[in-house]
Amino acid sequence: MSEGNAPRPDKVAVVEEVTAKLEAASAVFVTNYRGLTVSQFADLRKPLREAGAEHKVYKNTLVKLAATAAGMEGLHEHLVGPTALTFVSGDVAAAAKALTEQAKATPALVVKGGIMGETIMSADDLKVLADLPPRDVLLAKFAGALQAPLVKTAGLLQAMPRNFAYGLNALIQQQEEAA
Repeated sequence: MSEGNAPRPDKVAVVEEVTAKLEAASAVFVTNYRGLTVSQFADLRKPLREAGAEHKVYKNTLVKLAATAAGMEGLHEHLVGPTALTFVSGDVAAAAKALTEQAKATPALVVKGGIMGETIMSADDLKVLADLPPRDVLLAKFAGALQAPLVKTAGLLQAMPRNFAYGLNALIQQQEEAA
């Protein structure tokens, strides 16, 4: 027994669920899934799950309410037609890569754009993000860049006493020969 225009409890629950997922996600991607089969959806979800992302379909009107509640009104422009959301909690670049690779393999899947933090992303932005190396590779490169000067410094610090010892030894031998 609901009053006049009060929303149904199941819709309120969906809006709350989507709001929580939007707030918890490090990025959200929007795709058009018109023409995808159930098996193609399953093929898409597996690599996304491995990248720490979840791909779900919700009604656009409910997602718009959730996006407004989460302070992500920028998503509204992508919420036209049959849309699915990819909530990323893992490696954003890996999820973008998995999504764009599936879009290449399945022309019915169209990447519309998304949001990362407060930044609204176009489909082209997602492609650029997908071309980034995985997070662990970037961290390894960063660690290597930090390590290189330390290795040089350690080598120089080791060389100083060694060279001093060689010089001292040569001086002692020279003094012995002179004596």
